[in-house]
Amino acid sequence: MDIQAFFDDATSNLTYGVSDPETKRAVVIDSVLDYDPLTSAIDYKSADRVKAWLEAEGLELSMILETHAHADHLSGSAYLKAAYPAAQVGIGSRIKEVQGLFQGVFDLPAEFPTDGSQFDHLFEDGEVVDLGGLSFEVMFTPGHTPACVSYRFGDAVFTGDVVLMPDMGTGRCDFPAGSAVDLYNSVKNKLYTLPAKTRLFVGHDYQPGGRGLAYETTVGAQKADNIQLPEGRTEAEFVAFRTRRDASLATPTLLFQSIQVNVNAGELPAKAGNNLRYLKIPIGALGGGGGDP
Repeated sequence: MDIQAFFDDATSNLTYGVSDPETKRAVVIDSVLDYDPLTSAIDYKSADRVKAWLEAEGLELSMILETHAHADHLSGSAYLKAAYPAAQVGIGSRIKEVQGLFQGVFDLPAEFPTDGSQFDHLFEDGEVVDLGGLSFEVMFTPGHTPACVSYRFGDAVFTGDVVLMPDMGTGRCDFPAGSAVDLYNSVKNKLYTLPAKTRLFVGHDYQPGGRGLAYETTVGAQKADNIQLPEGRTEAEFVAFRTRRDASLATPTLLFQSIQVNVNAGELPAKAGNNLRYLKIPIGALGGGGGDP
């Protein structure tokens, strides 16, 4: 099994390509569609890097995986699906809860599906997927969002935003239906029960203190050195810390643009009558002023 990482400087997101050198099967995890919030322009350079890797290695893209509906970048899954129509787009089945939450926030039409049918495959906890020479297990790891999953390929687990590098800690839990209690249990009762040498590949790296890019760690390193959730920290201690920490964090720049695209499997909104696409930005949806006098 080979692992290729692609780092997006704009969002500090890690996209991963996992491939089997014998069968040439490959999956892509957490792809990025580049979006400029100032000009509202879309670019495909991040996804095109993934395509170039697939083509250079002669790989067959079997699945496009999402660890959750990201709040900081638009997914490139629909763009990759268009280029590789045989590939399936997969996400955890609890995406249905997230779709239901945000249907009202964005005033999506009544016919907008909240059953996850925009995705080709909805994974269940513990599901094992065999792609022929490349297989993985799905682990539900909610907390950052209710629909977060991690993907375990042998001794390598792709955690999304559940845990970050040890000097960063864990993902935030203050998005709708996020839960610090759930995140604690996902980490302590699932990820930390794996063998100490299990490799963890994180979804973001913000390079604290100006250090170089890092995205691979181990279960043992996390249990010993995670600054927010080492092995001995109690649930009450973590929840208190995470609640204080989240209250101090800024809202992600691309929250509204990202969510309404990502709950729709990376598909951009349909064109309006003037042949333009529109993303909705609700006023006061996060508890600020609603604009009324």
